[in-house]
Amino acid sequence: MTNWDEIRTAYQVARLGTVSGAAEVLGVHHATVIRHIDALEARLGVKLFQRHARGYTPTEAGQDLARVAQTTDDQLQQLAGRIKGQGEGVSGELLVTSLINFSPLMVGALASFRATYPDVIVRYLTGTRLFRLEYGEAHVALRAGSVPQEPDNVVQPFSRQAVALYAAKSYVAARGAPKTEQELAAFEFVGYDDPDSRAPFNIWMKPRVPFDRVVFRTEDNRVQQEAVRAGVGLGFLSVHEAQDDPELVQVLPPREEWSSPLWLVTHVDLHRTPKVQAFLRHLKEYATDKSAQ
Repeated sequence: MTNWDEIRTAYQVARLGTVSGAAEVLGVHHATVIRHIDALEARLGVKLFQRHARGYTPTEAGQDLARVAQTTDDQLQQLAGRIKGQGEGVSGELLVTSLINFSPLMVGALASFRATYPDVIVRYLTGTRLFRLEYGEAHVALRAGSVPQEPDNVVQPFSRQAVALYAAKSYVAARGAPKTEQELAAFEFVGYDDPDSRAPFNIWMKPRVPFDRVVFRTEDNRVQQEAVRAGVGLGFLSVHEAQDDPELVQVLPPREEWSSPLWLVTHVDLHRTPKVQAFLRHLKEYATDKSAQ
């Protein structure tokens, strides 16, 4: 239909609202921006912008084009990031993603990886959304739960994160601690705001502890640990995170039914690159060493 330069120019004008702003971002003369817009409108046979003293306002057609152009531009940027990861050396950016509650493990692994490969720049992305490896949003993802099913991804079993029931020493001193499952409902709990959370320990707890006994509710695992540490109530925490905290005591030991299987996920195009392979090996060795301590 037309060339990408003209569409990209129209997208930047729609985003910024001025020819001068688009010209600065694109690194071209403002006359080039105007020429691209005029040529694109002539080719499409429709006005993409209303011109006025303050700048350019996209018409409905201009808004449609800008939405498509933004998606395409994002995908091209992500593709460029993915291609950069295909170099032969262990250098450049390494994009890794996981849920925030795995950060103690991942930060330690990434820090020691950089000590071995100082030419690597680490980008560690956390969040609940699923990062798209096929668009280059990450080189390696650590995921929990059922086996990831996205096509063109390489999925490897990693481990299970041990989870136990903890309380603050101050809470135990004031309220005691349950000695059996039957006593759990007599105590306060810290947990998820969503009573139907699919976290394995939440599913286990649901028939045993009334939801009104969950007196402190949050979706952030870091906040949950801080609330347990502050003596609000009992809470299920990662053993890896809690075992070195002097303010916490383990009330019930870890059970497999409280934990989720973990998976290492990479995209098939990047799986065998030296950088990704080096990090996968390092992460597995780091996790094994930590579990043996």
